Amino acid sequence: MTNEMKHFFGELFEYNNHSNQTLIDIMMANQDMLSEKAIKLMSHVLNAHHIWNKRIARATETFKVWQEQPATDWKEVDKQNFEDSLSVLSSTELVEPISYVNSQGQAFTNSVRDILFHVLNHCNYHRAQIATELKNAGVTPPVTDYIFYKRK
Repeated sequence: MTNEMKHFFGELFEYNNHSNQTLIDIMMANQDMLSEKAIKLMSHVLNAHHIWNKRIARATETFKVWQEQPATDWKEVDKQNFEDSLSVLSSTELVEPISYVNSQGQAFTNSVRDILFHVLNHCNYHRAQIATELKNAGVTPPVTDYIFYKRK
C-alpha cells in the first residue's frame, strides 16, 4: 500500500505543478491586470510549499510565509518545489513523524502523509482564490480541476 500511496502522491504533485504552471502563465500574460491580492497569494502558495518541503527534509527554509516573490521567479520556484516534493516521496516514509515549529513559534508533529496532503489542499484553496481575483479583473482563469487534468 505504501508504494501505491507514494505513486498517488506523485501524481497529485504532478497535477499540482501543472496547475500552478498553467496559472502562472496566465498571470504573467496579464501582469498589468493582477490585483495585489493575487500576487501575494501566488507568492504565498509557493512559499508555503517550499517551507513544508524544507521542514520534512529538516533543511533551512529560504522563504518566509508571506514573502513576496518576484513574478519572474514563480515558475522556477514552483518547479523546485515540485522536484523537492518528489524527492521527499522517494526518501521518506509517509508515516514518518515530522516535528517542526510553525511561523508563530508553536511546536507540532505531523506525519509526512498529512503534511503532503495539506500542501496539496493548501495550493488548491489559494489557486481558487487567485482564480476569483483573475475573474474580477476580467481575466479568464485556467480550469485546474483535478478530473479535467486526468482526462487529458
